[in-house]
Amino acid sequence: MLSYRHAFHAGNHADMLKHFILYLVLDYFNQKDKPYWYIDTHSGAGVYDLRDDAAQKIGEYADGIARFQAAPVLPKLVADFVAHVAASLPETHLYCGSPWLAQSLLRDADKMRLFELHPTDFRLLLDNMRAANLGRRCIVKQENGFAGLIALLPPATRRAVVLIDPPYEQKQDYASVVQTLKDALKRFEQGCYLLWYPCLSREESRTLPEKLVKLMPTNYLHAQLHVHTPRADGFGMHGSGMFVLNPPYLLAKQLQETLPEITRVLAQNDGAKFVLDYQIK
Repeated sequence: MLSYRHAFHAGNHADMLKHFILYLVLDYFNQKDKPYWYIDTHSGAGVYDLRDDAAQKIGEYADGIARFQAAPVLPKLVADFVAHVAASLPETHLYCGSPWLAQSLLRDADKMRLFELHPTDFRLLLDNMRAANLGRRCIVKQENGFAGLIALLPPATRRAVVLIDPPYEQKQDYASVVQTLKDALKRFEQGCYLLWYPCLSREESRTLPEKLVKLMPTNYLHAQLHVHTPRADGFGMHGSGMFVLNPPYLLAKQLQETLPEITRVLAQNDGAKFVLDYQIK
């Protein structure tokens, strides 16, 4: 099934959590001279036009990036993130996907490996990444990102940031992310793995974090952002989570300082809250 298009959700509250954490992780990796790889298993189109029909149909960016942009005051790290996103984009009506955000932070010696199966988004991703002028440092493939990731590990640099962000359209996606991380850790235990997932009422979503903790119980960070109370009918996404294996040691402190204000700015009702749990070596 290839019906999911992130264009309908670009710039929403889930992107704010995912991209802010990705921004912090890549900024940390940039503090050491040694090069690294960025690997994205479900890349999407790379860049999204918030004026087009897909974005306007649901308008989720209005409760995400638009709220950040309109906030009179933000914590410095969040304000820096918002300013960086704006500076990375050629037009104000665009919003970045994770590949575009990542390429704006990578240095000349770092490399990108991107996977996207959806034929339309794959073509858009190719065009968008060509516009970034990364040359041979960026390779884009129309492949299953779960399998593609394992084939790349371990990278020659022995440093990598991996983002796993599937659509979760099918129940097996939840099992696939756990198995993929198990296989990845066997091949490259020291990689920094970031997994995004939706906070839903369904059991697969609710039980995923406890399965992930078991993969690396002494070195993980788990953050959730709930923007409203779960709906009584059980439908819809009320928030999202980011699970990081081998997180940067600064990440917990950075999120402790910023998640309360992020939650306040993005709250849609008084059921908004955040969760932050971690064990970091």
